Amino acid sequence: MIIDADCHISPFPEGISFDELLRRMDRAGVEKALTWLQPPYHRDVEQSNAYVAQAARQHPDRILPFGWADPHHGLEAARALIRRCFEEYGFAGVKLNGAQNYFYIDDEGMALPLIEQIAEAGKVLAFHIGADAYEATHPFRLGKIARRFPTTPILAVHMGGVGHNDLSNAMIEIAAECPNITLIGSEVKSKAVLKAVKTLGAGRVCFGSDTPFEFMHVEVARYTALLKEEVSSSEWAAIMGENIARVVQR
Repeated sequence: MIIDADCHISPFPEGISFDELLRRMDRAGVEKALTWLQPPYHRDVEQSNAYVAQAARQHPDRILPFGWADPHHGLEAARALIRRCFEEYGFAGVKLNGAQNYFYIDDEGMALPLIEQIAEAGKVLAFHIGADAYEATHPFRLGKIARRFPTTPILAVHMGGVGHNDLSNAMIEIAAECPNITLIGSEVKSKAVLKAVKTLGAGRVCFGSDTPFEFMHVEVARYTALLKEEVSSSEWAAIMGENIARVVQR
C-alpha cells in the first residue's frame, strides 16, 4: 500500500479539491493520503480544516485528515481551533508552518503553548522544516521541541529541503538524536532521502509528494527508481506507506 504523507486540498479556487486529489491518487496508484489544507494561508484556516474533515468523512478509506493552526489568529482562537480538530473532526494531529505563517516554531509565547496542547492530547505534531524559512523552521529548533516532548510523535515535513540552502544534513543529524521524529521526504533532493534511509533506517522516513506543488505520479516514480536495489521489499513498503500509517493511526 502506498500512502502519500504530504498532500494539500482547499475549498478555495486557488487550490485543488479533494475530488482532484483522489483523481491524482488513482493515477499514481496511491491508496491513501495524509491531507491538510493548501495555501494561500491567509484564507480562513477553520473553513479549510472543515473541508479536510469533510473529505475524510466522504472518503474515510482514502483520506487521513490532519489539522492546521496559525498562532497569529491569537492564542485562545488557535487553542479553540486545535480542540475542534481533535474533538469534532477526529484528526490525528495538527501541523504548524512557521514558514508560511511567519513565526519561529519554538517561540515560547506563540508556538509552544499550542505544541504543549497537542502533546497533552496525545496527538501527532507536524512541522514544515525547510530552508525557505532558514531561521524560523531550522532543524535545530525542531530538535529543541522533540527533546522537550520526547513521547510525542513529530513529523518533519520536507526534512530540511525547500529553498536554496538545503538543511537536510542538519535534519538527519537532529533526527538521529531524537527518536520521536519521523521524516517526510517531500520537496527534498533524492540524495537526501537516500542518506536519511541509510543513516536512520527505513523505519524513520516516509514518502510524500507535496501535491499539488509536485506531480504525485512523478514523485512515486522517483521514489521507486531511487530505492530500487537500495532497500528490501519490506523496507520499501515501510517507506512508501507503513511508517506514516503507524504514526497517524496508532
